Amino acid sequence: MSHTVSVSLIQQRFTVGAVQQNCDLILQLAVDAGTELVVFPELTLTGYPPEDLLFRADLMQYVSDALERIQIAALPCTMLIGHPWQQDGKLYNAASVIRGGQLIGRYFKQCLPNYGVFDEERYFSAGTDTFVFELNQQKFAVLICEDVWHGEPAAAAKAAGADWALVLNASPYEIGKKAQREHLLTSLAKRLQLGFVYVNQMQGQDELVFDGSSLIVSPQGDIALAAPAFETGIYSAQLRHQQQGWHVLHQHAHPAAQAVEAEVYQALVVATRDYITQNGFPGAVLGLSGGIDSALTLAIAADAIGADRVQALMLPFRYTSGMSVDDATEQARTMGIEFDVVSIEPMYDAYMAQLAPLFAGRKADTTEENLQARLRGVLLMALSNKTGRILLTTGNKSEVAVGYCTLYGDMCGGFAVIKDIPKTLVYRLAAYRNTISAVIPQRVIDRPPSAELAPGQTDQDNLPPYDELDAIIEAYVEQDKSLSDILAMGYAEATVRRVLNLIDFNEYKRRQSAVGPKITARNFGKDRRVPITSALRKQR
Repeated sequence: MSHTVSVSLIQQRFTVGAVQQNCDLILQLAVDAGTELVVFPELTLTGYPPEDLLFRADLMQYVSDALERIQIAALPCTMLIGHPWQQDGKLYNAASVIRGGQLIGRYFKQCLPNYGVFDEERYFSAGTDTFVFELNQQKFAVLICEDVWHGEPAAAAKAAGADWALVLNASPYEIGKKAQREHLLTSLAKRLQLGFVYVNQMQGQDELVFDGSSLIVSPQGDIALAAPAFETGIYSAQLRHQQQGWHVLHQHAHPAAQAVEAEVYQALVVATRDYITQNGFPGAVLGLSGGIDSALTLAIAADAIGADRVQALMLPFRYTSGMSVDDATEQARTMGIEFDVVSIEPMYDAYMAQLAPLFAGRKADTTEENLQARLRGVLLMALSNKTGRILLTTGNKSEVAVGYCTLYGDMCGGFAVIKDIPKTLVYRLAAYRNTISAVIPQRVIDRPPSAELAPGQTDQDNLPPYDELDAIIEAYVEQDKSLSDILAMGYAEATVRRVLNLIDFNEYKRRQSAVGPKITARNFGKDRRVPITSALRKQR
């Protein structure tokens, strides 16, 4: 005798704070799914992460009203919905099982992440109880995200008789995270002989981007269904138990494995699109220099919101090469981007004339270079203000790490698209984008990078080679390696000391920089919190 349950995994955007809108979407998607069991992501009603909105009493009232609406709708399916819940003076990260207008039960997340970008202990109390319910003679446990990374809640669910664990997630993307999740779930399923229905949200939210990549893993530890990364959708299957064991039947093609470059590029497009769209900007503006960073940022922006909503400005100076102007012009024309060229030279000369008495007797230095960058920032911000379009900054992680950027200059803007992308990965992403269609001039990829703030300048005049620099940054920022650890990797002591000192010193710049999507194991922002004023570096 076989028992079957049809289930839908809802991989969707749920906007932070838009409780009523999210409630409408939940009801519509549950109807569209047409299955007996419909599973939504973590904190569906509020969106994730709601952060300090959770301290607001009106948010809790909206959540309560929305849950009441869902019950009144009395849909025939069984819905599993994530939401915050107050009970006995405590706030929980909760999930409710609602069927036919009745609350079947409610689960409270047991393991609260409090590391990296997560600070759930700031808001929530931990649950302690296992929750299992029955549907068509199959038993389902409820778990929420971090619970499966610890294992004990899943083991308790199995001990309570569960055949399947339904896991609601808001698991952010980073390079390698998808493979980590798959390994975790397949290993846990094999060990416990417990199946997993793992549903993850898909959207950009400030510094975080969620990739979806929802899964069904059979109790034997096989990946039975894999939803695509960075795509919304309803992914449905039948969980069937027969004498021979469990079978998962569905009509979704298993997505082909993606190269890292393709995965990261999709993440950046989703993050950029959702940040611009959800914050109500009509489009984007950026400075197109003829260099690889702005070229890649322009391609991502156009892919995210459409070329017709992007405007680029070339702002040459006497040190800007004709090659840079030509390459920027070619890319803008190829992509159909609104494009203008405005020289900053008259403005620079006017500023220097006013500053001449104050600078008398002082040699030229980086001050004059920074003035060029700041004039560009002023013009770009003015265009952003006038059009209402958000200004996208174009600095990469390597530059931001060591302060090779100008505060109130090229750091001006509202969203830093490639802020967490090391320079070596910038090149790989540009090459990848050109495999889709050749929009970035090959010369931009091939030529030595330069800020063009001084005659004949190249980045390597001031920085180590980028492959070396990126490896040191990764070791220090993402892996917390010490000076001695990094020296043991074979790098010159003078180079390592200089890079580490630059990273530490320039924290004050990064603290004032625009937000940008987290892609690596640790980004500058929510993920890495270090003091600006610190004497630790002086002890090296």
